[in-house]
Amino acid sequence: MNNAIVISFRSVKPRAGLLAATSCNPARNYSASTEDVDYTNLSLYKRGTGGRSSFNGIVATVFGCTGFMGRYVCTKLGKIGTQLILPYRGDNYDPMRLKVVGDLGQVYFHPYNLKNEESIRKVLKYSNVVVNLIGRDWETRNFSFDDVHNEGARRLARLAREAGVVRFIHMSSLNASQDPEKIFIEGGSRFLKTKALGELAVLEEFPNATIFRPADVYGQEDRFLRYYMHNWRRTLQALPLWENGLKTEKQPVHVTDVAAGIVAAIKDPDSARKIYQAVGPKRYILAELVDFFHRCTRRTEEGWGYQKYNMKWDPFFQLKVTLTERLSPTWPLGDLSWERVEREHLSDIIKPELPTLEDLGIQLTTVEEQVPWELRPWIYGAYHGHDIDDPIIPPAPPKAIA
Repeated sequence: MNNAIVISFRSVKPRAGLLAATSCNPARNYSASTEDVDYTNLSLYKRGTGGRSSFNGIVATVFGCTGFMGRYVCTKLGKIGTQLILPYRGDNYDPMRLKVVGDLGQVYFHPYNLKNEESIRKVLKYSNVVVNLIGRDWETRNFSFDDVHNEGARRLARLAREAGVVRFIHMSSLNASQDPEKIFIEGGSRFLKTKALGELAVLEEFPNATIFRPADVYGQEDRFLRYYMHNWRRTLQALPLWENGLKTEKQPVHVTDVAAGIVAAIKDPDSARKIYQAVGPKRYILAELVDFFHRCTRRTEEGWGYQKYNMKWDPFFQLKVTLTERLSPTWPLGDLSWERVEREHLSDIIKPELPTLEDLGIQLTTVEEQVPWELRPWIYGAYHGHDIDDPIIPPAPPKAIA
């Protein structure tokens, strides 16, 4: 097995600037010309017509490949002929389904540990692109927020630079700040603090890195739509929100748009040293969004009893959040924790001086056209008197902020 790996990825590490010359210039013909070609690195030659069964000159290591975002990024990279090295932790069956994101022999798996530098060096040895999608929504006894978002990101960026990697893509978070706004947690969100420290660490170790700051990302198997659909987030049919959700503004983005932006940034050498805000095309009040989610699932006030109320007047819900953290610390039931509730009610801050996904040429997906399809499995009473595939009247769209 090891010999086959060496043969497959031998001499893949490019010279500085070679990636921009052979694989990051969309205007260049697909077949490599004689200029700027390193003839000793035969594996760098582009082969094929540019599709799944081709090789586009990019060998990408994707950390966090088995996560929600990672699956979409790997799929899009594999479709354009990228050789993928996918590190994983835990059971070796976890990344099994990612085997088909690329052509036969183009996807390689290897176990690693974020605190073990030797295991990281092995998966970086032959790569010219590294994508860091590692993140945690809650802390465990093995990995704190700082271990993952700050120290782990610094370690990956440093080792990538030492390995001669040309492009480093790092996933941060919108609202990342060393001094975030406080709503419930004293001192603000530790998640956002460590994300901000992680950005500084990555740029310090890898100055040419590209950073993405996504807003709430929704899609298949997300933790945004499903968070509000989970029974544990509600109190019977009522949904507690801070200030009834009227003082929080959100700009959610679809997962395929973020993944497409990452791939576009890899192809574009001008994206180096830039921070992109991955946000959706429209901005909404949180109360308007959750009302729309419940309209999509036919959980209306008239037919189901849905209503919102101010959570700060409900000590029982606050107790439920605290007990959930204490009794299920490794995987909070319904993703419910004070850290999640804190970030849930922070308004998305968009900085006009920073580029967005649209600057990468991405055509953004709107909430009203995508969310009804995403929420079809949660339609209330879908199998009582009618089928889930029966045509239904589209719910009234949410009102966007002008």
